[in-house]
Amino acid sequence: MEAGLLWFCNWSTLAVCAALKLPQIYAQLAARSARGISLPSLLLEVAGFLVFLRYQCYYGNPLLTYLEYPILIIQDIILLLFIFHFNGNVKQAVPYMTVFVSSWFILSLQKWIIDLAMNLCTFISAASKFAQLQYLWKAQDSGAVSALTWGLSAYTCASKNTGVPVYKVC
Repeated sequence: MEAGLLWFCNWSTLAVCAALKLPQIYAQLAARSARGISLPSLLLEVAGFLVFLRYQCYYGNPLLTYLEYPILIIQDIILLLFIFHFNGNVKQAVPYMTVFVSSWFILSLQKWIIDLAMNLCTFISAASKFAQLQYLWKAQDSGAVSALTWGLSAYTCASKNTGVPVYKVC
């Protein structure tokens, strides 16, 4: 029973993550606007995903324990590029992308760096969600935010914390 639940949680989470940001991307394209999307929130989310992915690769963990993270990073980068595009400053994406690529290598320079970054990963993830909610509260306008994306995200977090021993963190 426990093994079946673990299998279901892992594969359903992977399937949902493969399409997690697609409703958000579609909402941005349909609105032709980045209104309602917090740039700092998205940057923090990418940073958290990147740290988690690098940590898993650094320690040689099985691919199935973190396969959704490269998928999520790609989707977030697409969202970032759309934000810059709709705000009319695509060239401003270059420094952020440079920092993300550089951090991939910097994180693994020494073991203590990747371990410290991983310990901060939950805080980074929470800060990302807080930044988005704060942005929505201030703007009083959800703009092009997709409720379906938030719902799917809630499912992936719940499926990773089912009480069975899973390898992933939300």
